[in-house]
Amino acid sequence: MTVSIIDAIRDPNLLGASFRDLSTWQAWLVVLRTLFGLPMDDAADLALFNQCTGLTAPPAEGTRESAIVAGRRSGKSFISAVVAVYLACFRDWTSCLSPGERGMIFIIATDRNQAGIIRRYIGGILSASPVLSRMIERETQDEIHLRNRTTIGIKTASFRTIRGYTVLCAILEETAFWRSEESANPDREVLQALRPALSTTGGYLILISTPYSRRGILWELHKKNYGQPGRTLVWQAPSVTMNPTLDPAVIEAALADDPQAARSEWLAEWRSDIETFLGLEQIEPCVVPDRGDLPRVKDVAYSAFLDPSGGRRDSFTCAVCHVEKSGKVIVDVLRERRPPFKPSEVVAEYAALLKSYGVMSATSDRYGGEWVGEAFRKHGIEVPPSELSTSELYVELVPLILNGAVELPDDKRLLTQLTSLERRTRAGGKDVISHYPGSHDDLANAVAGACVLASRAAVDSGPLIVQTKRTIIRYGERYGADVRPIGGGDFERGFIEWQRTVKKI
Repeated sequence: MTVSIIDAIRDPNLLGASFRDLSTWQAWLVVLRTLFGLPMDDAADLALFNQCTGLTAPPAEGTRESAIVAGRRSGKSFISAVVAVYLACFRDWTSCLSPGERGMIFIIATDRNQAGIIRRYIGGILSASPVLSRMIERETQDEIHLRNRTTIGIKTASFRTIRGYTVLCAILEETAFWRSEESANPDREVLQALRPALSTTGGYLILISTPYSRRGILWELHKKNYGQPGRTLVWQAPSVTMNPTLDPAVIEAALADDPQAARSEWLAEWRSDIETFLGLEQIEPCVVPDRGDLPRVKDVAYSAFLDPSGGRRDSFTCAVCHVEKSGKVIVDVLRERRPPFKPSEVVAEYAALLKSYGVMSATSDRYGGEWVGEAFRKHGIEVPPSELSTSELYVELVPLILNGAVELPDDKRLLTQLTSLERRTRAGGKDVISHYPGSHDDLANAVAGACVLASRAAVDSGPLIVQTKRTIIRYGERYGADVRPIGGGDFERGFIEWQRTVKKI
């Protein structure tokens, strides 16, 4: 007879060895009963199920696909580890395996740091049990191989790392926060890689995360399935519901400091103040396939923008572009030096690059500091800081992209960074456009700065003014804004002031 996950948790010789105070995990036990089709203990459990799923009755046979939306510090990662260990140790999967084949139970994390945390949880759960520890055959940095032909693998969010396996279960950790330098939609690509593999084994798919912006696979599953009986069960609950040991005063202080962020992180509510700034369908027409560096053209004036870095965390980027007679901005060169590096070496390299295009004066991100100007001045290049903030540069980039007035190189990291930009509404109605927390926009910033400043320098070219004017009027009509030229008809310069009068483009 198969041991249920609840029985295994209550047994101190099995999973129970890893729980200090089981009474504080009652909400999670209800989740596990729901996932594995186990009866509820009492009316209180059923009431909690109703409250967190919007359903009247739990699925009798459990569910093979679920989305768990819970606040921070609610115990999500530990429960992910518990489920992975249970399915690896207590289920017999041999009927799904060919001779010599191993079944994989994947936990897919946002990044390596989170993967490391979950790896330690799993190792600790197995080692704490005198029974389960004997099942360990061998261990690597990101895999634990068991003697029953099952392997628990902890991976980062990349569809490339999970193909070709026989998958018994996949737990997607913090799915709402997945971003990748290799893909604009890593959550969708990972899911597309997993579902066929799971369909052949009847395996489990569990997405578990704190909510964030209203986009991505987790949001789509929530919007479509919450409160609806069917293939995918959605569970949504605040942090204190799942973890009663949390101090309410901490949550109250967070709500007072930043209500929108706190309601998402602690109350498990989807944020309504964050939107995608530019979509892939808007940017792709501006990308020239297989376009790399363009050679210098005689009698053409080039502009350049730098996004400097100290060489530890962020990339040091440089973009060079020019404006054609038609008003179209062409990005000729895009460079990125990823950390670690010596800033002085990159400055020398970029200074030589700028000189090769006849650029003796470039512009840098305003947060680069005084050292940037001094460092380039030693190589004969003047680099003053930008008068425009990063948000203002991105705002002015919009009409260029939407009108097809810019040609971008075929750089996947650039495309990912542009599509990952977010618009956040701040107090007073002012919007901030920036990269997703923990991600990067170094290439996007360099390109935006180069394109915007080049277009400003060529504002007398005529077509660009007309294009920008049409864009402003079109968006003004769409959102009911009072659109008027600012600064004597300078639509390029006035675009920022106009943008401040509306909440979104």
